[in-house]
Amino acid sequence: MSVLEIYEQMNWGPAPEGPEVAITWLEEHGRRFPHFIGGKFAQPSDGNYFESLCPANARPLAEVAQGSAEDVDAAVLAARAAQPSWWSIGGFGRAKYLYSIARQIQKHSRLFAVLESLDNGKPIRETRDLDIPLVVRHFYHHAGWADAMAEDLPGCEPIGVCGQIIPWNFPLLMLAWKIAPAIAMGNTVVLKPAEYTSLTAILFAEICERAGLPCGVVNIVTGDGETGRFIVDHPGIDKIAFTGSTEVGRLIRKATAGSGKKLSLELGGKSPFIIFEDSDIDSAVEGLVDAIWFNQGQVCCAGSRLLVQESVAESVFKKVKARMEKLRVGDPLDKSVDLGAIIAPVQLERITSLVKQGVSEGAEIFQSSCVCPKEGWFYPPTLLSNVSPASTVAQAEIFGPVLVAMTFRTPKEAVDIANNTPYGLAASVWTESVNLAHDIASKLKAGTVWVNSTNLFDAASGFGGYRESGYGREGGREGLMEYVREKVLGVRSGVLGNARSTSADPNTQYPTPIPATHKLYIGGKQARPDSGYSLTIDGVEVGRGNRKDIRNAVEAARGAQANWAANSAHGRAQVMFYLAENLQALGDQEAVHAVFSIASRCDKFDGAAHSVPMKALCYTLNEPVGVIVIVCSDDRPLVEFLELACGAIAMGNAIVVIPSESNPIPAVEVYRILETSDVPAGVFNIVTGLRKEVVPTLAEHEEVDAIWCFCEDLAADVERMSITNLKQTWAGHGPQPVGTILKHATQVKNVWVPYGE
Repeated sequence: MSVLEIYEQMNWGPAPEGPEVAITWLEEHGRRFPHFIGGKFAQPSDGNYFESLCPANARPLAEVAQGSAEDVDAAVLAARAAQPSWWSIGGFGRAKYLYSIARQIQKHSRLFAVLESLDNGKPIRETRDLDIPLVVRHFYHHAGWADAMAEDLPGCEPIGVCGQIIPWNFPLLMLAWKIAPAIAMGNTVVLKPAEYTSLTAILFAEICERAGLPCGVVNIVTGDGETGRFIVDHPGIDKIAFTGSTEVGRLIRKATAGSGKKLSLELGGKSPFIIFEDSDIDSAVEGLVDAIWFNQGQVCCAGSRLLVQESVAESVFKKVKARMEKLRVGDPLDKSVDLGAIIAPVQLERITSLVKQGVSEGAEIFQSSCVCPKEGWFYPPTLLSNVSPASTVAQAEIFGPVLVAMTFRTPKEAVDIANNTPYGLAASVWTESVNLAHDIASKLKAGTVWVNSTNLFDAASGFGGYRESGYGREGGREGLMEYVREKVLGVRSGVLGNARSTSADPNTQYPTPIPATHKLYIGGKQARPDSGYSLTIDGVEVGRGNRKDIRNAVEAARGAQANWAANSAHGRAQVMFYLAENLQALGDQEAVHAVFSIASRCDKFDGAAHSVPMKALCYTLNEPVGVIVIVCSDDRPLVEFLELACGAIAMGNAIVVIPSESNPIPAVEVYRILETSDVPAGVFNIVTGLRKEVVPTLAEHEEVDAIWCFCEDLAADVERMSITNLKQTWAGHGPQPVGTILKHATQVKNVWVPYGE
């Protein structure tokens, strides 16, 4: 056979990576691994271990400790004891340890890469060339943030002890994403790796020892979901960071409701991969291979939904099928293999079942003709075309090497189909039009948008989702904020910075009697309560809202939100300033100041361009959350009502506000001011009444995106009841800095635009 024939056929031979370095490490430990608690390896309290299998051949690799409640308790106690001194050594002291960890991982990078491939089943090319370098990058990057914390994050302090639960698809990388920012900010951690893939976490514990990390700063407790539950429920943990399925995310949200634990969730996805007719089709197809068949499709942000413009659909599908025939499935330690093994039989069964269901619902199936190994758990690259946007395979997260394909005619239709999912983790847009690329990126409901690229990640850029893909971010400045607590000193840290009074007598401030036609404020006008009932507050009657009033208010907010958000920040600021001007009629300068301060920040709370180590523009957009419900306390009936409500609408949200129950009169006074202040109808809705009657309806409402509850006695119930669509919650109390309010009123989208060669 000639060289030309070999080149044309592209029949690459095997290029094995030797497993010896990892096998030697396993044997040195007797293939049995305990927990890492308080700087030492500790046997499980009840002596229980379980097997960790190699997905590529289904053979045992090692035995790993099963964590009990006692083990978790010991780890939390060690972390709690270590945290004060870890914080007190200062940013520079912490930075040196993170730098040392990064250097140690680099020195042992081959061991990490081989061990990860054996334990997880992903190709060695991915662990060696992508996972490990990015792990190192995170520790270097956050070493810098540790040193810069005091100057660049003034007023921030660590949360305390962080419980972290990571998945099996990126075992070491997810560990780095969570541990690096947590300890950089002065926290200590108790981390549980996935039961399928614990080995690189244990190797990381050894790295911590070699780096001289103080005892108790990092604790690793291995085990199954029950061990994770012990971490979530432990009263000594101050923050939970979880990456995994949306179903488990809901359970964690419910379990932590009312506990006061800070929570970040990075959950499932069903990311669209959009190809427009003017795109470089060949490049798009190569990007698609990376988007869906990277790590066997076991990626939360996998481009699992292919959306192709009709005019080029036939050509694209033909090229995709041809490219699929070139993909190689096999031994993860073969450097010429494209797809490795599926993590476990249960995941393989789920993939197989969902593909069968898709075919039964009318999808056309194409699978590459590659031969999967008989040992281990493998699945061939699969394309399902002629798929309806509402079909099971277009909505469910398959989490395997399965691509579902649909077509669209116009950019608007592409956006509608792309957003037709409860998830919102990532998206990829392919077009040669700069105008179209940025326009589509701004309209997609996703935390990350890649333009003419896919699967770009960096420690400088935050990653996380919208909607049922969770909330909170990992990476970037926004990721740091998940691991700090902003000090609230009872002083507004806004533009003018004056202290707030909480002792004003509302009856003195509001001598004007409420009009006899006391109503609710819905859709830009005063509306009679559906029930026809009223409440008498200090001799004055106000409307008593019910479920139908809530429905009407949410519908009005949903209908108004998109147009309000489309207004420029400058335009919204002008409306806010005008509202502050008109509020002077109430004679409360503190209220005027609150709205004026927020108006001043309206066009200044923006994103940033990140410095990433590649030729790419990576920029952040601070986008509105959507429809926000605000449940006010009774402490400051006017000022709290206005600062929270105006902070929310300043960022482009529409709101439904439940004012003080004991004194709603100041809020009712605002009705007439809103009617004359250019606030669009539906943006600002107010429903007075009894919290116990209206708050449950709001917490469970599917069209509400976030709920802020400043009533401590209701916060736990709100967090539990709002798990249906995983709406964001904020259980606040007392005066809040402007920046904190605006942060809760936004969600971060990172857009990646590569350039050059």
